[in-house]
Amino acid sequence: MKPRGELAIVLHTHMPYVEGGAPWPPAEESAFLREPDGFGVWPFGEEWLWEAVATSYLPLLEVLGRAPITLSLTPVLCDQLEAPGAIDRCLRFLTEVRPESHRRDLQHFRDRGEEAVLPELERSAAGYAAAAERLAALPASGLVGELGRHAGWTSAATHAVLPLLASDPGINLQIQTGVASHRRRFDNWRGGFWLPECAYAPWLDEVLEEAGVRGVCVELAHCHLRPLATEAGPVLWPIDRQTISLVWSQRGYPAGDAYRDYHGHTPHHHRVWRNDGRPYDAALARAQVDEDARDFVARVGQRLQDGGVCVFALDTELLGHWWYEGVWWLDAVLEESARQGLRLTTLDDALERHDPDPVPPDLGVTSWGAGGDLRTWSGPAVADLAWLARSAELRALTLDGPPSDRALRELLALQSSDWAFLAASGTAGTYPRERAHAHARAFAEALERPAAVGPELRNLAPELVGWGG
Repeated sequence: MKPRGELAIVLHTHMPYVEGGAPWPPAEESAFLREPDGFGVWPFGEEWLWEAVATSYLPLLEVLGRAPITLSLTPVLCDQLEAPGAIDRCLRFLTEVRPESHRRDLQHFRDRGEEAVLPELERSAAGYAAAAERLAALPASGLVGELGRHAGWTSAATHAVLPLLASDPGINLQIQTGVASHRRRFDNWRGGFWLPECAYAPWLDEVLEEAGVRGVCVELAHCHLRPLATEAGPVLWPIDRQTISLVWSQRGYPAGDAYRDYHGHTPHHHRVWRNDGRPYDAALARAQVDEDARDFVARVGQRLQDGGVCVFALDTELLGHWWYEGVWWLDAVLEESARQGLRLTTLDDALERHDPDPVPPDLGVTSWGAGGDLRTWSGPAVADLAWLARSAELRALTLDGPPSDRALRELLALQSSDWAFLAASGTAGTYPRERAHAHARAFAEALERPAAVGPELRNLAPELVGWGG
């Protein structure tokens, strides 16, 4: 008997190492957050992380646990949220910077006689205040502990594109450190591992199997609604691009007229307009959320009429941070799924009910980047960054003994997929290249003069496992 069709919502939660970064200019507006040894400027310093905490991670806690969801947490995100003083600085951002920025925007629009946007600015200010109260009221386990109650999957230590790494020791370091990080923090790991950028290559199978990985997500050119079994052991879960595109595309749900425009912002970086240019109306947006949730669940039901598992994978930060109404929409999808009889599952549970098919013999390197290959992180526009990371890794292999902990942490930071992605997209100016080259220089310095981990990497990868394994 064919198993009943199921929807697996997979949320991949990740932020590059920005903890300690400088706040948004001008400096006097948030000078109390500035750290002299930090990285970057708004919106790519640590205030980027605080925004995700307020608009995505905290609201998501209200939804997780209401239905089965596969949640991954990257070790590098957890490392930052657990860094000494990090949550205190986040609270100061929410209780000092954001109230002041709202006050200035309110005065700006009053002076211009633009009264129509004032209610949304006041509602926005109240939202940040509520986030601060929610964060301060969390139990002793903190934000990482509360998210971790629902996080069954881990990922590579610093979100490296694993097929681009130059050596088995480098791949082992990323995978085994990531697994060790999750096991130290949480007790709910059943072998789920998010491949950064869904970047897969067949030669990863044995390394993943040795680390205890049972399942990963991949993007394939042809639609599959069944898991695939590799010879080495790990199961590949093809994500369903057809369903994902209902959200993650230029004409996806977030582009609806009633939703809040992410790109249009006030002088102090608040958003008060709809996609159609009118002042934002939360009630109209919520009505659109309900309509889109009904449409989504109905479409997924049709997709699953012959059985299988529809793997709907998104970056967690899309929900709430990039798409303001995203967490509302997710909550509505959970309710609508129960109403329409759509069965929800985690991938770990689905693996117990769905027998895998064999992996196609011609399966090669894949990702969810441009072209379905690795060009986003290694193409001509960013080839220099790919080589910078690979050459550092190869240099580490030439040493007589293992590199110092400081050198390994700088190497891990250099290998993050985020620098090449931001550079390729052109959305972050010089920031990603500055970060990559800074880590490369620090790595070289650590090889020449071994020392303790510098303050720039306060809490990155507390455990280092796998190099030379």
